[in-house]
Amino acid sequence: MWNSKNNIELLAPARNLEAGMAAINCGADAVYIGAEAFSAREDAGNSVEVIEKLAAYAHHYYGRLYVALNTLLYDKELPKAERLIHRLYEAGADAIIIQDMGLLELELPPIPLFASTQMHNTTPEKVRFLQEVGFQRVILARELSLDAIQAIRKETTVPLESFVHGALCVCYSGRCSMSYAIGGRSGNRGRCAQPCRKRYQLFDAEGNAISEEGYLLSLKDMNRSASLSEMIDAGISSLKIEGRLKELPYVVNIVSHYRQRLDNILEDRNLPPASSGRTVIDFKPNPDRTFNRGYSDYLLKGDPRGIASPMTPKSMGERMGSVKKVAKDHFLLDEARRLTNGDGLCFFDGQNVLRGMTVNGVDGKKIFPRKMDHLSAGTLIYRNHDHAFIKLMRLVPCRREIPISMNLCETAEGVELTASDDEGSSASWGIELKKEAARNPSKADEALRKQLARLGDTPFVLDKLAIDLSQPLFIPPSTLNSLRRDLAERLLREREKNYSRRKVSLIKNDFPYPGKELSYLDNALNEKAATFYRRHGVENIEPAAESGLDMTGKKVMTTKHCIRRELGLCIKDGADRLSEPLYIEDEEGRRFSLRFDCAACEMEIYSR
Repeated sequence: MWNSKNNIELLAPARNLEAGMAAINCGADAVYIGAEAFSAREDAGNSVEVIEKLAAYAHHYYGRLYVALNTLLYDKELPKAERLIHRLYEAGADAIIIQDMGLLELELPPIPLFASTQMHNTTPEKVRFLQEVGFQRVILARELSLDAIQAIRKETTVPLESFVHGALCVCYSGRCSMSYAIGGRSGNRGRCAQPCRKRYQLFDAEGNAISEEGYLLSLKDMNRSASLSEMIDAGISSLKIEGRLKELPYVVNIVSHYRQRLDNILEDRNLPPASSGRTVIDFKPNPDRTFNRGYSDYLLKGDPRGIASPMTPKSMGERMGSVKKVAKDHFLLDEARRLTNGDGLCFFDGQNVLRGMTVNGVDGKKIFPRKMDHLSAGTLIYRNHDHAFIKLMRLVPCRREIPISMNLCETAEGVELTASDDEGSSASWGIELKKEAARNPSKADEALRKQLARLGDTPFVLDKLAIDLSQPLFIPPSTLNSLRRDLAERLLREREKNYSRRKVSLIKNDFPYPGKELSYLDNALNEKAATFYRRHGVENIEPAAESGLDMTGKKVMTTKHCIRRELGLCIKDGADRLSEPLYIEDEEGRRFSLRFDCAACEMEIYSR
């Protein structure tokens, strides 16, 4: 029976069935997908029928499917959520990712629960609590350094999952109320309006402008592909790629990139993969060639500098070079690059406004765009739409193969074909036939091997074939095809039988919560959640913001990103003190006060 326990898992996002299957084909050991309701990505929900199909596909390769049901729930929604979890379990889901503790008070099927990063999983005490109340995995906050991860691993035994790639919220996940405070669209309900990607200007207490208007809360994307070994050593067993809203080309490119990186690590450590089969990648993955805002390792080594993207919240893509000369209908790059017709280019003009253009033609270093506005010599050019690469990604130029060995032997009535895989599953299928000696033995042997190797419509690929016949036989191609198809189907069923989902039943206890009080930031929205926390020793519970709290004057974000540090105004670095409190103002005139916890190196944002 297949067992992936203690293996290092590559976990990929699935916007839909197509993206999920592509992720598996490109080497993901597991995928996570949003359910038809209660997903923190409202625009990436999927029906139970789609989830059932994707679960079955993943299980072919002993991969796993996790379903995100990670929004906060109102009391009236709990019965529907309970029914949905039962349906997801019956559909083959391997785990449910949740945020709302009220779900632990319901009658759930024996399916593992994963603690979403939205639970603010930042300390050994919090992770230990989640472990003791029955969570089978804890997804850590993105902000944690390697040292912080190691400290959690030292005090706990529950498997730990960490993000390694993708877009970043500037606030600690699950603790952002800015979108809700502005217009009632809650990120914890899957409806974030992304205020962190909007333009702001910084002012001091007297109203003096300290900065130009810019995207002061926007972050670069995360890319930790160079630090996977260190993360594994720190205690991470699941490496998670963000992107349930991302399109297919992004998933194919990024999953393939991390699969190759992880395979090298596993080979060096003599470790088995966390799923079955081998991944064949027929292109060179490059994270720069699909959506990205520039990259950082986001605090993994403890350095908070270089994580911001204040110039633009949009994808910049891959740096192509600088403009050497601008002519009437074209410009010259300082070096020849692999640009093609249909590529999208972008650059910042003299006022630092992001501009875009489409390539109409290429002649060596000469680039002929559709328009040339605002372009000047020395301008850095980026490609944010790689037309040929995106087209290639949509073909999913990678495949997942399960190597099998076959043995063809004689029986009293005819022949029998046996197939076995590397995980211990095997199947046999025999047919009756009149044993007729082949007129041309070498041709017959060649034809036999060719027909039996045609496994293209199955997950299998023939690795070894042994033929044990008393003499070369003539076996019609149609008979061989039928024998091969029936055997492959039988082996697939045998593999499905040998794949076992983990079943876990929650047992309620009173293990103490690390604290006696909850604020609205702890997200207890329904009475079941309050009941859960009270049983675990919490005495005072302020309901979540989504209960209808007046957010005036309340904290709406806590971030490791610091605007003052980003602008070179950090007091620790010797900058002069400003007239505080500082505040930011958006393009609609909404103001938010800033407070700085320099000891923790954090910035807090308050509504006004």
